[in-house]
Amino acid sequence: MKKRPSAILKKKGYKIVGRGFRLLRGEIDILAYDRTTLVFAEVKTRTSRAFGFPEESVTPAKQAQIRKIAQGYLAKHRLENVPCRFDVLSVMIGNDRQVMIRHFENAF
Repeated sequence: MKKRPSAILKKKGYKIVGRGFRLLRGEIDILAYDRTTLVFAEVKTRTSRAFGFPEESVTPAKQAQIRKIAQGYLAKHRLENVPCRFDVLSVMIGNDRQVMIRHFENAF
């Protein structure tokens, strides 16, 4: 697997500021700035479509959990009035090890 979700974001001009921020019972995979907007990115990976596309696993319950963790991150780092958004990076790894990454900006 050669492609990495963070590399895709960097190529788009994002500045990665953190990975794997843990709080409560969850984690935010990638934290990055898209210009002045702080992006909380969830990465979902699948090797088959048996259970649907990776992005489909970001359920409303998962979204709520990510929002709570994001609030904790903002409080911990004293980031007030910073524009934020939530993105999803969907990673499909085929049988031939080919990697397809789709980036959903403002996913929820």
